[in-house]
Amino acid sequence: MSVEYKKLWILLIEKGMTKPQLRKEANLSPATLTKLNKNEYVSMEILVRICKTLQCNIGDIVDAADC
Repeated sequence: MSVEYKKLWILLIEKGMTKPQLRKEANLSPATLTKLNKNEYVSMEILVRICKTLQCNIGDIVDAADC
């Protein structure tokens, strides 16, 4: 099973926020943003920080995808 963050990028567009703004506001490292861009696993702590920043639930930003 893999993950997809397409919902996250759509939500950013809807909220008028850029990826660099998200990185700054959620205190993400450049490496973490790269992982998100590549649909790689990140920690639950990172996902929670993103959700707090965007005021959403984890299901609003990530989907499980079949391999």
